[in-house]
Amino acid sequence: MKKMGKLEAVLWSIALPGFSQLLAKHLWKGTLFVVLEFLINVYSNFNAGIMYSFLGEMDKAVEVMDFQWLMFYPCLYMFAMWDAYKIAMPENEELSFLPFVFSAYFVTVGLMYSTEVRLFGIFFGPVFLPMMGVIPGVITGLIIRWIILSIRKARMKKAV
Repeated sequence: MKKMGKLEAVLWSIALPGFSQLLAKHLWKGTLFVVLEFLINVYSNFNAGIMYSFLGEMDKAVEVMDFQWLMFYPCLYMFAMWDAYKIAMPENEELSFLPFVFSAYFVTVGLMYSTEVRLFGIFFGPVFLPMMGVIPGVITGLIIRWIILSIRKARMKKAV
């Protein structure tokens, strides 16, 4: 069987956390991610919130969602993506978890402020504002990864 590529692994995980793990024959882990995703999704009423958000009814999205449950979603989602990426990545790749970790952090913070923040007078709500945290999260993680790897490389050159 052909090994799954990193992009394919991440994209399947975006479709549903756990899919990549199931495709890679990590059945327990994949099943756990799928079950947790469904549990959090149902108890947070996330699908209704997504529906209202796409219909432009942000206030209704805020009303129907249970934020106590929804706060688990960004970390589960990003961890499942990281795990999928890790399954497909070369063994010598270092610190590639950082963009995923910082994305989880930025999305979680975006979720916390999503009921209050308006950008340029627009209320993006509890779906779109947190999603906008992915880009600065990935960029921050990549920059920090680059800095750490550059420092390590410089130290190794000095040691030789």
